[in-house]
Amino acid sequence: MVYTVALTGGIGSGKSTVADNFSRLGITVVDADIIARQVVAPGQPALSIIADHFGDEILLPDGSLSRRVLRERIFSSPAEKQWLNALLHPLIHQHTQTEINQALSPYVLWVVPLLVENNLQQKADRVLVVDVSPEVQIARTMARDKVSREHAQQIIAAQATREARLSAADDVINNDGAPEKVAAHVDRLHSQYLELAAQAAQQENE
Repeated sequence: MVYTVALTGGIGSGKSTVADNFSRLGITVVDADIIARQVVAPGQPALSIIADHFGDEILLPDGSLSRRVLRERIFSSPAEKQWLNALLHPLIHQHTQTEINQALSPYVLWVVPLLVENNLQQKADRVLVVDVSPEVQIARTMARDKVSREHAQQIIAAQATREARLSAADDVINNDGAPEKVAAHVDRLHSQYLELAAQAAQQENE
């Protein structure tokens, strides 16, 4: 099993910036969000099942999934959300395991925005949390997603609390500051993870 570091953080924390820095160092990045989009892409069995269940208004004119309509449908109905999760989670898990097992780098960075919410931390060897102050998080979310302050606060409130994420962390990168600080922190963690991955591989071979 490839040594796996799970990367998580709230919206607007800068997970992509951190992941890009690990990628720059030659580490395979497996992104749960990208996989979640792939399993509902046109031509995938899951998309036809979703369209059969919710009706064709869930599809855009080009045949792809309308995420906005889907979000609206599941937002107001816990039962529909549960149905969707039961369909997609096993598929996402299967694709994720395949990508992790095919990785050629000494360890894998598994980017999972909802790691704590879905209680997936035990599936990783180590958990890295990107942490930012609430004010920075709100400002970045407003700027990136072009949403109001109130809407940004609602999105943040729907996610795990900052405290819950930090309590699950083995390592923390504070991303309130300049990008070059993140790069230096990633370099230090990379050395540490290479050692941990080598130790784990040695133990497996003993």
